[in-house]
Amino acid sequence: MPYSHAPMTDLTIAAPRLLEGLTEAALITADGRVLAANAAARALLGRNIDGAPLDQVIAHPAALEALERPGSDSADGVELTGLGASRRHWLMRSAPLADGTTLIRFVDRSEARAAEQMRVDFVANASHELRTPLATLIGYTETLREQADEIDPATRERFLSVVHEEARRMQQVVEDLISLSRIEAEKFTAPTDAIDLRPLIEQAVGGAQRMADERNSRLLSHVDPDLPLIAADRGQILQVLDNLLTNALRYGEPGTPVTVAAHAEGSMVHLLVADEGEGIAPEHVARVTERFYRVDTSRSRSLGGTGLGLSIVKHIVERHRGRLSIISEVGQGTTVHVLLPVAVS
Repeated sequence: MPYSHAPMTDLTIAAPRLLEGLTEAALITADGRVLAANAAARALLGRNIDGAPLDQVIAHPAALEALERPGSDSADGVELTGLGASRRHWLMRSAPLADGTTLIRFVDRSEARAAEQMRVDFVANASHELRTPLATLIGYTETLREQADEIDPATRERFLSVVHEEARRMQQVVEDLISLSRIEAEKFTAPTDAIDLRPLIEQAVGGAQRMADERNSRLLSHVDPDLPLIAADRGQILQVLDNLLTNALRYGEPGTPVTVAAHAEGSMVHLLVADEGEGIAPEHVARVTERFYRVDTSRSRSLGGTGLGLSIVKHIVERHRGRLSIISEVGQGTTVHVLLPVAVS
């Protein structure tokens, strides 16, 4: 055997069975060769790695350097990218065993790395969303203060209007961020109140009527009269309806109707809001619920969106143990489907 010079102890003999009990990729090595590997390690590093030289199996300079220089790096873990044929991120940990062999484990850190990247992107996007209107506010207020005697009343009124709109925009971004934070803090507690969805739909439609009139659009409501009660947080469901109707009116074609409908579907209530707008290209549909993601940045800002509406909807639906799906066809429009659980009687 290629590694016959390695110590054949009871631990070495039992190693294959012990390794298979680990969920992460794991190896046992000695004298620079692999003595045993589990299925996860073979999937990551190659099928025929038993007995192979360690530097050929891992073939990652940083990993090999850490293994050759045992110390705190090996115990605490070494971050690796591009291990094997994988594009994921790994944390390699090694520990000496009683028989002189070494246990090496590879912990998949891809989700944690992705979460960290999302946090970094979120902070950057939030800063950008606040910086833009803030710069406008500073510019206009400085002009009003420094040239007050030279500005005619009409221009002053126009400047003040811009200042007011930008301040309102910042306020909306901050309110949406606070709302998201509150929803996330409550996500592990499912609402249990029995709520009638019909009056909430009526309230949301009434609140959106002014915007509908401005865009010459009709609001059509089709709600099952025998709609069962849902297990919900009344305020958050109203927030879902407000955001979906506002989005449908904002991105629907002026003069076209927006439809809201609800009916029972097994143990769930199926709510949908549909517009007849430009629609969303397939490559964007999966991302429109991300925070600050915009299909058309310039158009979204000009229409007053914060880029957080659908993200709020997604988090509320998840908190309610429901399901959200978005069906869209370019040139035809978009329909948002929300399934919410019926209240337990």
